[in-house]
Amino acid sequence: MVRNILLKSDTNFEWIDISEPTIDDFTTLKEKYSLHDASIKDCLQIGQLPKIEEFENYHFLIIRSIPTKFDNFSDTLTEITERVSVFFGENFVITVHRGTVDYLEKLAKNFPAQKLHSSKLLINHLTSEALKTFENLVINKLNKQLDSYEEMVFLHRRRKDFLRQLYYIKRQIDLIRIILTLYKDIVDFFHLSAFKNIYTQDLKDIYARSSTLYRNIAENTAQLLSVYFNIESNHTNDIMRTLTIISVFFMPLTFIVGVYGMNFENMPELDWRYGYPAVMLGMAFLALLIYYWFKKRKWL
Repeated sequence: MVRNILLKSDTNFEWIDISEPTIDDFTTLKEKYSLHDASIKDCLQIGQLPKIEEFENYHFLIIRSIPTKFDNFSDTLTEITERVSVFFGENFVITVHRGTVDYLEKLAKNFPAQKLHSSKLLINHLTSEALKTFENLVINKLNKQLDSYEEMVFLHRRRKDFLRQLYYIKRQIDLIRIILTLYKDIVDFFHLSAFKNIYTQDLKDIYARSSTLYRNIAENTAQLLSVYFNIESNHTNDIMRTLTIISVFFMPLTFIVGVYGMNFENMPELDWRYGYPAVMLGMAFLALLIYYWFKKRKWL
C-alpha cells in the first residue's frame, strides 16, 4: 500500500510510505525518482542487514529496529528485528516496510515540520529512533531477564530450566551486536562534516551508548553461563566425592565378606562358635576406623 505522508507543498521534500511492498508499487516511483533496479530488488528481499548505498541522485538505506513484542525463544534476524528500507534524495523520502513499525507511525502522525525541515534530518531522526529500540530492549527487558536468571543460578537448586532461555538471549545479543556493527557506516555517513549538526551528534551518542550496553550485557551473559557451568561442575564433583567415600567404606567390607563366602573346608573360622559375631564386630570396627580417618582428613 502506497500513501503520501508529506507533500512537497507542506515542507521542502515529499515523504512517501509503502507498506507490504510489491514490485508494482515502484512502477511510477521508479521513473519519477530514477530509482535503480538493484536498490528496488534489495528493498523487496527479506533478511537484508543494515547498510547505506549511494546512487547518482539518491541514497538507499536499510535500517533495522527491535519490534515492540517478540517471542523470547526467537533467534533469527527476521524474528527479533524489523526492517525499514529508505530511498532519499534532496526533495524526496520513500520508506518501505512490512507490517507496522511503531516509531515510523508515531512520526507520521505527529510530524515536527520545523525540527525536521529537510530529508537528511528526517533520515537521521529515523535512524536514531531505530537505534533507541536496541537501547530500550536492554533497559526494559534483557537486564531484568538476566537479573532473574542470575538469582536462579545462585539461589535456586533447580537451574536447568533457565538454560534454554539464556541460550536464546545470548543468540539475540550476538545477532544484535552484528547489526549494530553494520550501523557504524550509516552513523559515520550522517556524521560527516557536510551533514554534521546537533542531530547527527545525538545519533552518534545513541549509537555509542547502544554499542556499550550490548558489549556489557554480552560479557554479563557469558560470565553467567560460565558461572552456571562451574556450579554444575562443582555439584557433579560433590556427588562423585560422596560416591567415592561410600565405595571406600564398602571395599574392605566386601573383601572380608568375599573371603568368608568361599566356603572352603579347611577354613578354621567356619567351625568357630563365635566366628560370625566376631567378623561382624571386626567389620563394624573397620568401618568406624575408616570414618575416623576421613574425619581427621576433613573429607567428611
